[in-house]
Amino acid sequence: MGKFEEQIFAFFSKALIVIAVVVIGYLIVGLLIRLMKKLLEKTKLDNTAASFIVSVAKVLLYFIVAVTALGTIGVNIASLITALGAAALTAGLALQDCLSNMVSGLVILINKPFVAGDILEFEGMKGTVENIKIFSTAIHTLDNKLVTIPNSRLTRNHIVNCTMVDKRRVDLKYTVSYDDDITKVKSLIYSLMASNQNILQDPEPNVYVGEHLDSGIQIVVLLWVKPDDYYNVFYFMQENVKKVFDENGITIPYPHIVVKNGE
Repeated sequence: MGKFEEQIFAFFSKALIVIAVVVIGYLIVGLLIRLMKKLLEKTKLDNTAASFIVSVAKVLLYFIVAVTALGTIGVNIASLITALGAAALTAGLALQDCLSNMVSGLVILINKPFVAGDILEFEGMKGTVENIKIFSTAIHTLDNKLVTIPNSRLTRNHIVNCTMVDKRRVDLKYTVSYDDDITKVKSLIYSLMASNQNILQDPEPNVYVGEHLDSGIQIVVLLWVKPDDYYNVFYFMQENVKKVFDENGITIPYPHIVVKNGE
């Protein structure tokens, strides 16, 4: 066999080896990915997070197959990995914010501190979670704005989930005059709360005397509602307490400034 024929034979031999490694690797990766999907389904992980994990696993596994195939034909794998590592480090520094948001998105999707449909209070904003993606979360605010927030901000800062529990307490404060009958005031508020079916009786609502202020006596009202009824009940109480007080001669005092002429 001549030198040319030997080179052709060597080339085709290496090509066959590479093809064999790629085909076998492709089949193994497919098997591993199917197995991973079944395992993730059993964990009941969020679909977005599961899909992302599977995608990353595919990239890594196919990369291993490619490196293995190149290694069989004598390519310097160490140098290749070093070069790719340096490139990945450079890209990581350039995309630091994106990577931070991606990791935070996975944390949110896996730990589920909130899910789509929950009502959140965050940085003075309140609204319903529209959707959760890998890099950001969309919140539909109560004043009908759609706000997109980077996930890293949501994991770094304090979030109040108003929906995760089955009851929310509404805290209200009113002020009445020192001349008003406190027992009557409390009775009127209890009767008003009993008239609204959205105000829960278990835990039972309570009315207390709070601080003794300069202008009057503070009345503290604590009642419980389902999360979806919070604002309806809040505004119901704010409007109707004023009406009930007016109808029954209860005074809501306000600060007065008395100006006297100098002698």
